[in-house]
Amino acid sequence: MADLLLTLVFVGLCVGASACLVYWGATLGRVVRTCASTPTADEGLALAGEHPPTGSVCVLIPAHNEADEIAALVASLRAQDHASVRFVLCCDRCTDGTADRARRAAGDDPRFEVLEIHDCPPDWAGKVHALWTGVARSSAAQEAELLLFADADTRFHPACVRATAALLEHLQLDAMSMVSTMTTAAWFEKLVQPAAGLELFYQYPLTRTNRGRTSRPFFNGQFMLFKHEAYEAIGGHESVREELLEDLAIARHLARAKRRVGVVMGGRMLTCRMYDTWGGFREGWKRIYTEAAKRRVRRLRRSGWRIRLASVALPVLAAGSVVGGLSPLGDAAGGRAALLALGLGGLAVWLAALVMIYRIGRHPVWMAPTHLVGAWLVSRLLTEAGRDLRAGTPVRWGGRTYVRPQR
Repeated sequence: MADLLLTLVFVGLCVGASACLVYWGATLGRVVRTCASTPTADEGLALAGEHPPTGSVCVLIPAHNEADEIAALVASLRAQDHASVRFVLCCDRCTDGTADRARRAAGDDPRFEVLEIHDCPPDWAGKVHALWTGVARSSAAQEAELLLFADADTRFHPACVRATAALLEHLQLDAMSMVSTMTTAAWFEKLVQPAAGLELFYQYPLTRTNRGRTSRPFFNGQFMLFKHEAYEAIGGHESVREELLEDLAIARHLARAKRRVGVVMGGRMLTCRMYDTWGGFREGWKRIYTEAAKRRVRRLRRSGWRIRLASVALPVLAAGSVVGGLSPLGDAAGGRAALLALGLGGLAVWLAALVMIYRIGRHPVWMAPTHLVGAWLVSRLLTEAGRDLRAGTPVRWGGRTYVRPQR
């Protein structure tokens, strides 16, 4: 009986470590391919130096009660060095003085326009309505050749608009989105945020969008740059009026219209702090995952279990294989070398993939081993999102409450 138990443990550890080696080896390969095929916004700087973009750009920012953030955002916008750029701040039903702070921060800079929006129709999402209103009411937006939509919690490098406009032109795209570099000030930004982002990109691989594939196209609402004609051709934000994750909905519209689109990595060109509290982070990412899963409970639960298996159980089994190889188990089962080789190989590719992912995202690399904990917490967020969706729990976002039925 004891020999049978040892054999079962030995086989279980070998299978787990082998699965870790295969899964994370494939993940490492996917990361390498993504890096090779995904441009960076920094590359646009050289392009802009050689061929300065001349087209006019209008940057539109929705802001709901962003009084604490708006001045820093405006400062980064005022520093933009593009020759022809205007800024429209769409202050959406603000009750905290956001508009007044925005005007003070903009000062006498003639490039800025502050719009105050006092209501939102019941059949519109707040952010979407704010941006649609900005495009409709601003003459700068109506006249611009390029429209750039960004979030109030982003910060622009001084050359961001110029570099991305040059990159859009060089790549001959109709629309382009950018993955921002996330801040890492709070504990949950260091511990959970890398795993949260990795799961989203697992569901929506950047390579699919950049290769023109119409299945699961991806855009990031923190930064979306359009040729004006392409934006109007897909119906603008009015076409996604009810969406709480308007960026993915717009990406699907662009794919169906067979527009040339691309996603680039932000690097130092764009930074973002999505949430400043753990509670806000939890609720925000549950909303993102719910909408990304098209409000399907089964998909949310399946994703949660996949993360528990691939990102928690497999590395633990690989570590257990190493321990088993160094313990009497290896001698008793007659497989010390196999346990050590498979366990060390699995852990090596797991860490190699995570180190590369953390470096790309500019997360603290030394935190990579804690991905186990972050992944477990993300799996719980996915499970909670499915539970909330099934229960019909309302979603509160941007000053409004939405009841989103499951599909």
